[in-house]
Amino acid sequence: MNAAAGTLPSDPKAGDTPRRPAKSPSLRLRVSLVLTALAAAFVIAGAGLWVRDARTAIAEEITAAHRVAAQWLAVSAQGTASGDPAWTETRLLAHLNAVGRIRAHQLEARDDAGHLRYVSPPSAYKAGRDAPAWFTRWMDPGIPAMTLHAGSLTLHLQPDPSRALVDLWDDLSAAMTRALLALAGLFIGSWFAIHHALRPLENVMAALDRTGQGNFDTRLPTDGPAELARLGDAFNGMARRLSEAVSENVRLSHEQAVARAVTERLEADRLAIARDLHDELGQSITAVAALAGAIVQRSTDTPQIRQSAEVIRDVASRMQGDVRALLSRLRPPGRGPRETLDDALRSYLASWSDRHGDIELSTELFAGPQPLPDDITLATLRIVQESCTNIVRHALASRVRVRLLREGDTLTIEVCDNGRGIVPATGQAGFGLAGMRERVVSLAGSLDISSPPGGGTRIRARLPLTRPALADSDPTPEGPLS
Repeated sequence: MNAAAGTLPSDPKAGDTPRRPAKSPSLRLRVSLVLTALAAAFVIAGAGLWVRDARTAIAEEITAAHRVAAQWLAVSAQGTASGDPAWTETRLLAHLNAVGRIRAHQLEARDDAGHLRYVSPPSAYKAGRDAPAWFTRWMDPGIPAMTLHAGSLTLHLQPDPSRALVDLWDDLSAAMTRALLALAGLFIGSWFAIHHALRPLENVMAALDRTGQGNFDTRLPTDGPAELARLGDAFNGMARRLSEAVSENVRLSHEQAVARAVTERLEADRLAIARDLHDELGQSITAVAALAGAIVQRSTDTPQIRQSAEVIRDVASRMQGDVRALLSRLRPPGRGPRETLDDALRSYLASWSDRHGDIELSTELFAGPQPLPDDITLATLRIVQESCTNIVRHALASRVRVRLLREGDTLTIEVCDNGRGIVPATGQAGFGLAGMRERVVSLAGSLDISSPPGGGTRIRARLPLTRPALADSDPTPEGPLS
């Protein structure tokens, strides 16, 4: 980047792209190298055994030739040294010249003055060629030279394995050349064979890429080699489970969206009913109560009319109380900065207990001192309201316990009674239970309704607190009935 364009930030977390790891050798290359290395190890081991046997054979051959040459030369030298007229020094040298080269040996004859009188001719076999010095030293059988005295002559017989070593070196070089060519052929053949064998894996990689892009209907063939068939079965099973999981998640998301919409609609209907009760029915009842009071004041002389008006006023007063109770159930919990879920629930339960004094109520409220999201607070209150309503209508219970417990990121609501329990065949409180379940599903929670062994009914809901809060509902109309 040029200076006019600016410079990248020096912080690696902010400007640097992640470095990819160095590309490792492919599987084809690795397997081919391993096979070639194993074959090379066998070749080297075989060559070592072959060279060892050849060294032994050369040593045995040179030793045998040396024994024969030493015996023949010892007999000739003994005749010359004993003064036998048939073996004079001149005749011995002539005999050596006639014999020429002794197999795998070099022979020298020197007189007492150290002058060289005779040396055996060099071998004509592969003349001018020798094995490398290091190879010669390594393969030399180490047979010592032999010195004999024949009169004034000193004979020096030196074993010479150079021609055998040249043959061995040539054979070894040719064998190693053929082995290297064979190894190269093995490597190339292995490469192409493994490439052909691994070609179906390209389909696997392509299938994985398509699955990673969300195409969970991708499937692999299950024919071919047993290993690839098992791989295809495993992949197809994984893809099928992924597809089922995605479908299940979509279904759950749809159900939660429907439940959330139903819950929002129910709350909107509750608010509308609360407004109508407050604005229409509440005002009408207040007017009836006021008219009845006026009649009472003006009918002091008419006891019958006064008594009827007082009855009307009392009924209107009770109706006002009933409307206030309905409004307290229909309106959502207060959103004041100091009101917690425990406070809202405690206020409702106190009002419920006053209306149903024949039912013993115990509470354990531990939702914490901090206000919770509005959707959690509203759902909790509605679950407790529906549960208490069902208890009054259907359970015939004498004791009720309400527990509220916050554990980490989970809120548990539990309502238990000692009534007659759930009777599925009667369809008790079907709409109330359905509404509870819809609320819990919309908040990604769980609901369990059961009858404990001791009798009664237990409703337990668990709501996660980490879920984003829903939008606040419209405020409920407040104010006393006029």
